[in-house]
Order: sequence, then structure tokens, then C-alpha cells
Amino acid sequence: MGKFILKTDSVNKIINVELEGTFSNEDGLKSIQAYQQTVNPITPSEYALQIDCRKLNVTAPDVVPLLEGCFIMFKADGFEKVSLTLENNPILKMQLARLGRKAGLENLEITSIV
Repeated sequence: MGKFILKTDSVNKIINVELEGTFSNEDGLKSIQAYQQTVNPITPSEYALQIDCRKLNVTAPDVVPLLEGCFIMFKADGFEKVSLTLENNPILKMQLARLGRKAGLENLEITSIV
């Protein structure tokens, strides 16, 4: 089961997202609804989106289209910068980097922490 926590830091203009576990389509849809409720009251182009993926598992093939839709949504919202932080997980890093490129998310930064 996938878990998510969203927090808005209005002072520093950052949306912080923590992702954990393995997301099903249902978990993904719930996280997208929460994300949209968090982003609607702000101007995303003035904010950075920081996503902590250190406890996230590699996405199952049937959920990848939903994840790709999230990257497309991040691009459409126009965040100043999108940052992903991962544990040292080369497979997850490759998966997320590929989806970011496919979505055309040019301001994506992926950092691996050992």
C-alpha cells in the first residue's frame, strides 16, 4: 500500500511531498486528488515541488501510466523546479528519469542519497 503526505511551506514557497511503499492505481488516484487540493489555492510557478521518494518502491508496470500522468500534471502546473530525492536505488531512478523525460519535464532534478 502506498502512503503520501503533502505539506505546503508558504514562507519558502515549497510543496513537500513524501511517498512511501508500493502504490496501487487506487492509492495513486487518492494522492492525485490530495495533490490537486493542495495546489489549487497556490500559483505553482512561484513554488518548487520537492518529492521525497526515499521510502518509495519501484512502480509496478500497471501503475506506470498513472505515474506518467503525474509527471505530465507537474509540467502542466508549471512548478519553478521539481526535485525528487531517492535512496540509492538505480532502478527507481531510471524509471523516474525516463518518465520525466517522456513527460517533457525539463526542470526535473533527481538526487540519490546513499
